[in-house]
Amino acid sequence: MSDRAQNIARGVLGPNLVEGESLLEAKLRPQSFSEFVGQTKVKENLGLYIRAARERGEVLDHILLSGMAGLGKTTLAHIVATEMGRELRATSGPVLERARDLAGILTSLQEGDVLFIDEIHRLSRTVEEYLYSAMEDFCIDIVLDQGAAAQSIKINLHPFTLVGATTRQGLLSSPFLARFGVLEKLDPYPAEDLKEIILRSARILGVGARDDAASLLATRSRGIPRVANRFLRRVRDVAQIQSENLIDEDTARKGLEMLGVDEEGLDELDRTILGCLVHHGGRPVGLKTVAVAVGEDQVTIEEVCEPYLIRQGYLSRTPRGRIPLERAYRHLGRPVPQLPPSPLFS
Repeated sequence: MSDRAQNIARGVLGPNLVEGESLLEAKLRPQSFSEFVGQTKVKENLGLYIRAARERGEVLDHILLSGMAGLGKTTLAHIVATEMGRELRATSGPVLERARDLAGILTSLQEGDVLFIDEIHRLSRTVEEYLYSAMEDFCIDIVLDQGAAAQSIKINLHPFTLVGATTRQGLLSSPFLARFGVLEKLDPYPAEDLKEIILRSARILGVGARDDAASLLATRSRGIPRVANRFLRRVRDVAQIQSENLIDEDTARKGLEMLGVDEEGLDELDRTILGCLVHHGGRPVGLKTVAVAVGEDQVTIEEVCEPYLIRQGYLSRTPRGRIPLERAYRHLGRPVPQLPPSPLFS
């Protein structure tokens, strides 16, 4: 395990930085529910639960946040810790390889602290089961020595709140899922919310942004704030060099063209995926075949690209594979074929 991974596993990255996040991304993160744009129902629910727990003087129930990457699950975990007046310790499922990696974090938590585990669906089964007693009874068993001399010691933990984030809630086992008292799902953002997020981020970054430019960026950001902020940072570079640090609509269009993002919000990888499907004449294509054809890993295609393409009506998943829909052909300027009826329905 790398030094960084070990630090993440020990939860020593601090409250303002999590795995894979830059200092600039942390700077753009809202610090309170009032600053957090969108996800109104989720915010209201969490705010009520936090207020009730504080009035009772109790630790907040464990929380599971699900939804696509980039919707604000990490940000909400930070806000939960802030609103509870407690420290947040951040780690992620893939780096917790052994139970002892988790034990070090759990024993260092103080009462009421928030433990945030990103990609919690990627915890190993051993580590997941190790969490059961920690979540329910706030205790863990540590095994000393090996073989005949092995003995188990029970260690009591300070009551804490686990906040898990996942893009694939269905991969969590039923016993694990049942131990979360709060389940909240985040949905893609409407363009109006993304526009507000872009204008807020522009103020933090010290760059001017006109409403029409913010609207343009918002409509092409796939409903995801992380994508919107990424577009903004790159368009800011264009504005700094070519537009006297002002993002207008022309500057925004030029920046998006440089990024390869078209008018429908599709990038080069999206178009390549659709091209692969269209090339097969509308017949179902397996995910592995698509991944090999476009030179990308299956997880990226399934979790990053496909959700947007499916929502926008470009492709469909079937038991036999992915198939392009009429909109995909029209977007690529290809004629829509007349396919024979599927043998499944003939």
